[in-house]
Amino acid sequence: MSDLDTLPPLERDAAHAALREVIGATTIDSVTPVSGGATSARLFRIDASGENYLLRIEGVPSPLRNPYQYVSLRIAADAGIAPRLYFVDETSRIVVMDFISRKPLGLYPGGLPALAKVLGELLARLQATPTFPSFVRYPDIVARLWAHVCRTGLFAPGVLDRCNEHLAHIRATYVWDEANSVSSHNDPLPANILFDGNRLWMIDWESAYRTDPLVDLAIVGGSIARTPELEDILHRAWLGRPLDDALRARLAHVRALTRLYYAGVLFSASATAPRATPDTSLAAPTLAELAEATRIGRLKVGTPAAKHVVGKMLLASFLSDVATPGFDLSV
Repeated sequence: MSDLDTLPPLERDAAHAALREVIGATTIDSVTPVSGGATSARLFRIDASGENYLLRIEGVPSPLRNPYQYVSLRIAADAGIAPRLYFVDETSRIVVMDFISRKPLGLYPGGLPALAKVLGELLARLQATPTFPSFVRYPDIVARLWAHVCRTGLFAPGVLDRCNEHLAHIRATYVWDEANSVSSHNDPLPANILFDGNRLWMIDWESAYRTDPLVDLAIVGGSIARTPELEDILHRAWLGRPLDDALRARLAHVRALTRLYYAGVLFSASATAPRATPDTSLAAPTLAELAEATRIGRLKVGTPAAKHVVGKMLLASFLSDVATPGFDLSV
């Protein structure tokens, strides 16, 4: 029995049908579950006759799913930004694509400066593709997620008032520019950037649709290009020149929105865990304090408690525009 045989019957049958479409009657040598990326999809490496494929199964869609992710994925794959596609079934939500072995981003030749440069160039290539469909305006999806956090009872009444006021100020100041929206991944965390030892790929396109070109730039800046020097390299590679004052001001608003979005993701996760009383404080540790708490076991990576703490760190960055803890949602 392979791991595919443990799937629910409908998904199992759809997975086997997808593989027959791609490899025909070729014998499958092995099926291996795969982890990695920032996705809830189930992933399997399929080895057959010396070829390696990734089988991706998303299962039942959520009510808030992006209906255009597969259109966006095809465009990105055609541009050589996402791995090569062999099969897509939007009804069963199954994809077969090239399997690419991941190497740590820390091994990228030339270190962080070279990585920042190539990521800026990659974002420029993505934004030059045929435009992805529109789905939702980025400030609106941030506000929806944040409204959900406020409804969970995770924080005591009044604790989030300053955050709500700051979000309202940003939304009133930031002007949406539909005409200049571009193809965007919208979730280019390090987990979704794959280094194969030679070049970079972007994976996990569930959130991909047309939006402000600064969204991806802000997320990559907050997770990888986290110093002024690296940020300048990223910006020059993306735009071909330094950002002017107007673009920097707009980026500050978009950067704040991305921080609140990821804080909302983390708080939504921490809100699912039992809590005796609502949290009454937004106090957040420093990066050094977080590292120490993780080292001594006071915080365990992947737990709701750890997600809650890093959510507070992102919230502090949202309010102050200081450096973020990075967007590593594995915490």
